[in-house]
Amino acid sequence: MSDDDTSPRTTHFGFQDIPETEKSGRVHGIFTNVASKYDIMNDVMSGGVHRLWKDAMMDWLAPRPGQRLLDVAGGTGDVSFRFLKRAPTAHATVCDLTESMLIEGRKRAEAEQMASHLDWIVGDAMALPFDDATFDVYTISFGIRNVTRIDEALSEAFRVLKTGGRLMVLEFSQLPNPAMQWAYDRYSFNVIPAMGQAIAGDRDSYQYLVESIRKFPDQETFATMIRDAGFEQVKYRNLTMGVAALHSGWKL
Repeated sequence: MSDDDTSPRTTHFGFQDIPETEKSGRVHGIFTNVASKYDIMNDVMSGGVHRLWKDAMMDWLAPRPGQRLLDVAGGTGDVSFRFLKRAPTAHATVCDLTESMLIEGRKRAEAEQMASHLDWIVGDAMALPFDDATFDVYTISFGIRNVTRIDEALSEAFRVLKTGGRLMVLEFSQLPNPAMQWAYDRYSFNVIPAMGQAIAGDRDSYQYLVESIRKFPDQETFATMIRDAGFEQVKYRNLTMGVAALHSGWKL
């Protein structure tokens, strides 16, 4: 057997290459560190635009009464709260690898108001702790780029969705104009880690988050990955000229 056959599989952690077995623990560490400041940092980093992106996600998703939502990497519950505000008789399960993020989410006023329609579950996107065909909708927002093997997460999404169920992914993406991408990169790499230090006392975690955005596949490549997982009618919409993108697919 060659050395190549016995060497561990590697993946990227920001701009570093690390053994796949290490990534989950490192991501867990980052979000444990930033959990208490996560929501305020989202507002500061994006100038509040992330709220508009999540509203656009809900507009396209069009939540309906009685639906069961699984929000993976759901963190502090932002997307689940929005879903339940539009469909109060629906049910949302917030699933996240990092328990401290879920704890922060449960402190929010909406969590108490919606408690009878909300579950908070610690779980891994690549091995979800749910039965097949359980949910009508699967969402993941700004989380899939942190998954070690994206193809496995998409396969798990397909598995836990009912026939007729819908996948929707909100993620940072690539701007189609090189000059605009250059300007966005300058902002990202120079300003966001400094904000992380000032607000959360954690420069390194936000340096990783910026690097992870640049390593994520572009819109067309990611759409192909969703199709390869079995989803149909796969489409995407750019938000803020491609700073973020919404990808939609159906299990038919």
